[in-house]
Parts: sequence; C-alpha cells; structure tokens
Amino acid sequence: MTQHSLSHRICVSIGRETIDDVLAAADSASSLADVLEIRLDSLFVPAVSPFVNILTKPLLFTNRAKWEGGGFDGLEEERIASLVEAVKENCAYVDLELLAPDSSHQELSMALQGGDTKLILSWHNFQETPGREELVERVAMMQDKGADICKIVTLAHSHQDVLRVLQLQEFAAQHNFPLIAFCMGRPGVISRIATVELGGYMTYCAVSEDEATAPGQLSLSTLSEIYSLMGA
Repeated sequence: MTQHSLSHRICVSIGRETIDDVLAAADSASSLADVLEIRLDSLFVPAVSPFVNILTKPLLFTNRAKWEGGGFDGLEEERIASLVEAVKENCAYVDLELLAPDSSHQELSMALQGGDTKLILSWHNFQETPGREELVERVAMMQDKGADICKIVTLAHSHQDVLRVLQLQEFAAQHNFPLIAFCMGRPGVISRIATVELGGYMTYCAVSEDEATAPGQLSLSTLSEIYSLMGA
C-alpha cells in the first residue's frame, strides 16, 4: 500500500462501459487508491481476467443488481458466475448483497472456501436511514451469512442519520469485525470522510466528479485533498 494508506483505505469505484475505459481510469487512480472496485454491472460485456492480469492494485469486483441500485438486470446465475470467476482469479474482494438469493450466497461461499478472497456482504438503503436496532440487525445477518467484511450504506436526510450510521463503528469494534459504514446524500458526505477516522474498514470515491456511482460520492482528487489538509 502507499504511504497515504497507512491511515486511510481508499477504494475507487470505477463504473465505465468498456474494458479499455476501466483500465484507463484505473491507471489514473492507482497512485492514490488502495483498492480498485470494478463495477461489472456497468460494463457492456462483463469480464474479470483483463483486470486481474493487468492491474496490480487489490481489486474488488462488484456486479450490483438493479434491485439494489446497480446496473445488472440479467439472470441471477450469470451475475454470480462473474463473481465466482473473480474468486477463481484470486482477486482481493468480492461484494455480494445481503438480500441476494440464498442460492447465490451458497454458490459464492463454496467458491470462496480455501482461498484468499475476502467476502464483503453489503446492504444499501436508497430511501432512508433506519433506526439503530435495524442497522445492528443487518450487520448481524451479514455475520451469520459468513461476511469477512460488512458494508452498510444508507441515505441520510439529517445529521442524526449520519451519526447513527457512524456509531455502528463502535459496535463493530466491540465485536471485533471489519465494517464499512457511511451515508449517501448531501448530509452524508462528511461520513465518507470520517468513517475511516472512526475505525471504518475503507471508504469509497469516484474517479472524477461526474463519475459518481452513488449519491454524494466524492471524487478521488477531492477526497485525497481533504485527507492531505487533515495531515493524513
């Protein structure tokens, strides 16, 4: 990892439509990124091996379904097959939705056995931020399903929503598990910066301002500048 990442783990989410465009974005982001997320659901033709063979940064493969804010609307078997391929290619991480069908969880779990790939189980709420009890319940469900890293992302309408999500890091620390947790939306921007300062596993940003893959997502240059001003 870079010197920058000793105190921060920055994941750059790349949601471009062609392999060449993704590789170009990855090249431009590599010097400041700790992890590169390849959004397979954004590609015209999803592929894994071109990225594994060329890129040297730790790779996270995500094939987000439309029902959870992504771009994939094909057969579930095809969606999971791409993630299984990424595991077989020994990528660093794969992301699967908590609410994916049990068959998808089982298939990916079998592929992960005995390998080094870490499983991120994620849950996104694009409407609101639920109460603490529901948030903690979602994290517990992820742990029960075998997550190596849990990810909770909600839409914040107020600073109270933001504080509720960030407070999950205290729960994660008490139970000794890695957690990614922050909020979307304008009130949630600060949580994308603060989460790693509060013990969060990593935060996400976009390659550029016009390529955000979620509401309120900062660009890599903006996030890096903020951390630099903080003395990180």
